[in-house]
Amino acid sequence: MADFIQQNAGSIAVGVMLLAVVAVIVVKMIRDKRAGKSSCGCGCEHCSGCDKKNQK
Repeated sequence: MADFIQQNAGSIAVGVMLLAVVAVIVVKMIRDKRAGKSSCGCGCEHCSGCDKKNQK
């Protein structure tokens, strides 16, 4: 097992870093959604995908 980890240490490190970046992005998206922030950055007045109850 230790031999496998030694031979693939670079790939394992890159995989862990990518997983951490994806986790940070997902957490940010969830927090923004709970705060009612729009993902597109523009108004939602005429957006067909807009949640009408969260509009100001």
